[in-house]
Amino acid sequence: MKNYQLMLEEIIKENQDKGKKPTLLLHACCAPCSSYPIEYLSQYFDITLYFYNPNIASIREYNKRRRELERFVSEFAPAAGIEIIDAVYTPQDFFIIAMGLENEPERGARCYECYRLRLEQTAKYASICEGKYDYFGTTLSISPHKDADWLNEIGEEMAKEYNVPFLYADFKKKNGYIRSIELSNEYNLYRQDFCGCMHSQKEKIDNTGKEWG
Repeated sequence: MKNYQLMLEEIIKENQDKGKKPTLLLHACCAPCSSYPIEYLSQYFDITLYFYNPNIASIREYNKRRRELERFVSEFAPAAGIEIIDAVYTPQDFFIIAMGLENEPERGARCYECYRLRLEQTAKYASICEGKYDYFGTTLSISPHKDADWLNEIGEEMAKEYNVPFLYADFKKKNGYIRSIELSNEYNLYRQDFCGCMHSQKEKIDNTGKEWG
């Protein structure tokens, strides 16, 4: 099994040895999941956040998460100067990749395709910017509900396809998830209780009997 945290540290050291602070296009799903990665990575990379999440169940929820990310970036000192690119909300893209996978459980095949959709779009955007970004990556591995092996394997594949290096990571390591909770509490961040898509929303309701929000 690969140690993606160690691979990240090796990338950081390699660039430090060169005296370089590389640019990073970092896919962001929400403010809580972005909190620790921003705190950690901003020491070593010039970050641009890429908010591309067509999986989110409604435009209302999408806008709520986007606004909360914007608020956090504006208030969090390590995020000073970080730009947020708000990609177009295209829920039809998620509906297409989820067809036939509606009844898959969380962390199943539907989630894999969702990771792939978002990482491919991030890699594609980095590629069309023609050298603006030295790496692309995602905050998704901070969550204990997300499969870091899948995320890094997909990222590696997209790096080859779009010719932009992928920043390997497993942000859960070194208490990253715990730190994200601390930052969420400190900045009173909205922490959603489902991943975003209507299927995870339904699964939560079926399991708990409670509506989300």
